Amino acid sequence: MSVLLSAVATLGAIGAGSAAILYFVGRKFHVEEDPRIEEVQEALPAANCGGCGFPGCASFANACVKAETMDDLYCPVGGQETMDKVAEILGKTVATSAKKIAVVRCSGSCDERPQLNLYDGSSNCAIAAALYGGDTGCSFGCLGLGDCEESCTFDAIHINPITRLPEVVEDKCTACGACVKACPKDIIELRKQG
Repeated sequence: MSVLLSAVATLGAIGAGSAAILYFVGRKFHVEEDPRIEEVQEALPAANCGGCGFPGCASFANACVKAETMDDLYCPVGGQETMDKVAEILGKTVATSAKKIAVVRCSGSCDERPQLNLYDGSSNCAIAAALYGGDTGCSFGCLGLGDCEESCTFDAIHINPITRLPEVVEDKCTACGACVKACPKDIIELRKQG
């Protein structure tokens, strides 16, 4: 019984000592953060999509606070309304920007490009593109396997089962760029709506 008590006492002392060390180190190396960063982050949609060019909303909020002007900063998911809120919080001005959407630059449906062979591999565009040009005569067109659809967290792009081409739902598209990055054939791009 005394061995058990001494083991518990030793482990308890080690735990308490470690906690005290961590507490004092945390106090010593504490970094003050601008409180506006948290305010800006709360105004953002918290999609963490990277469409703004930053790894997530926290990095974007930090960049907004530190930037002298907001000319090169834009949150595609939140749009102009969100950027206006951010500018109001920071006391800065933001330029008005037209809404962008993803646009598919391939019109090669099954009627336009007949199937020449049967692909029986991974249902992943990146893998299929690395292995060969596609199962049709057009080596530049869409493979129709849906990497863009899987990458979209906003359910704004779908593969049409008849044409085997992606179709963008403009009302849902936030222009985050996830589908653009996912497409190995580079047939999707962001353009101004309209």
